[in-house]
Amino acid sequence: MVIRGDERSGATGSGGRRDRLGAGQFGALGLHLADARSEESVLGLLEAVEAELRETVASADPFVTEAARHLVEAGGKRFRPLLVALGAQFGDPVRAQVVSAAVVVELTHLATLYHDDVMDEASVRRGAPSANSRWTNSVAILVGDYLFARAADVAAELGPEAVRLQARTFARLVHGQIAETVGPRDDDPVAHYLRVIAEKTGSLIATSAHFGGLFSGAAPEHVAALAGYGETIGVAFQLSDDLLDIASESAESGKTPGTDLREGVPTLPVLYALGSDDADAASVRLREILATGPLTDDALHAEALGLLRESPALKRARETVRSYAEDARAQLAPLPDTPARRALESLCNHIADRTN
Repeated sequence: MVIRGDERSGATGSGGRRDRLGAGQFGALGLHLADARSEESVLGLLEAVEAELRETVASADPFVTEAARHLVEAGGKRFRPLLVALGAQFGDPVRAQVVSAAVVVELTHLATLYHDDVMDEASVRRGAPSANSRWTNSVAILVGDYLFARAADVAAELGPEAVRLQARTFARLVHGQIAETVGPRDDDPVAHYLRVIAEKTGSLIATSAHFGGLFSGAAPEHVAALAGYGETIGVAFQLSDDLLDIASESAESGKTPGTDLREGVPTLPVLYALGSDDADAASVRLREILATGPLTDDALHAEALGLLRESPALKRARETVRSYAEDARAQLAPLPDTPARRALESLCNHIADRTN
């Protein structure tokens, strides 16, 4: 359950990175860097990350290199390296360790995608055939393991603190995946879902911002602020993605509306709807449909999607997203008022507004 809308569709090759992220704004992420010097610094770091990613995943075995570069070359927004680069603006962004730190988080993220696709039986990732469909489940799992190993190797070169933080982040990712797989036991389904997102998505985004501050030599209080911001904005981004799956048309979101609904993925609006005691006819009917599980029937799927779009549950979910976005903004308070901080604030605005 990494950021689904960012990863399952909308492929663009790595050669287009500057075109997508330049021109004073950072594409679909809603990030704005009005300062040309800061923008050039961030873009330069991202380009260096692209080169080091390709070099780091290379193996003496050509097949391993091909399989490991499969998702690297498929593109993606590089959201996590971007947060490393922005976090580094609060210290010295030209330190060589900053690029390596960004490579660690992106390799960790890519490894989870290989494993996720096996668990989800996915056939497409970033607009290209998934590794498991192109080769086999076994190959995809092993390549994911290889990328985790490469991430650990690069982290070791950064020192004990990087190894410790990467290992703890990896543990949280696994805990989140286990919790999602097992499902809620005695806890509230909404609380369970939010915890899964914090561990599966928020943890690595927190580490990304943390690494940017840490390895650029930013002040400890700034590093802590960046880490807190990263986790909170990561949860907000995933939750907003859940809402876009319901509320937007395919031309806006880049994927078929109601995909999660059709597959029976219990996202926040669905959980709010199922937990509601609203007695109006629309709410009752919505609960009846959702209780049946995955909505493979086209008529039921269309009816549920229409009811969800008009439901109090969707409004409540929007309020939750806005609350997380505002919490993320509050985490930035200790940081100086710089173009990088304003860029991070612009992401809060974007997330709060994109689901309305």
